[in-house]
Amino acid sequence: MRIITGKYRSRKLTAPEGLATRPTTDRLRETLFNVVALQMEGSIWLDLFAGSGAIGIEALSRGAAAVYFIEQSSRAAKVIRKNLESLGIKESGSGRSKAEDSNREKIEILEQDCLAGLRVLEGRGVACDVCFLDPPYRKAGDYEQVLSHLSRSSLLKTNSVVVAEHDKHFDPGADFGNLLRYRVLKQGDAVLSFYRLGQ
Repeated sequence: MRIITGKYRSRKLTAPEGLATRPTTDRLRETLFNVVALQMEGSIWLDLFAGSGAIGIEALSRGAAAVYFIEQSSRAAKVIRKNLESLGIKESGSGRSKAEDSNREKIEILEQDCLAGLRVLEGRGVACDVCFLDPPYRKAGDYEQVLSHLSRSSLLKTNSVVVAEHDKHFDPGADFGNLLRYRVLKQGDAVLSFYRLGQ
């Protein structure tokens, strides 16, 4: 697994071992970033059920200003930290001075349940440009919980994009309150559903 493009282009990333996480393929990542390309520079990302952190790290490589990784598994969170360290990226406030933090991307790993992590970020007044979620396919209920929560969350702005990766045999749903699906892209066994707030 490699970073596709940007300042960390072609650098290798490690994925957590076992079947509990399912890294987004390079091809599907490229499709995702082609769609959101115009929103990349200086953007704020949420990488939910982050796994290896590949989505958030790709966003950083392409010019994102901040990425918040939420990952409940301590093993996967260690892999995210290892991937960041291999690229020379430090978490904000992790051995960096305030001056360094103000001149570099903001990166944070929230090692907790997804909804709990979202509430922490809401409490801090974070608002994202892109939110990506990729729960384990066997936990279909996570899609409804998280998308329903986001539909009424201050984490989304009027132009925020929410992207859910899911299996082609599972449909997470077309609308969650005011959060409406506007695009579907299929690639092999995987699907990307794009949502935004209704006007």
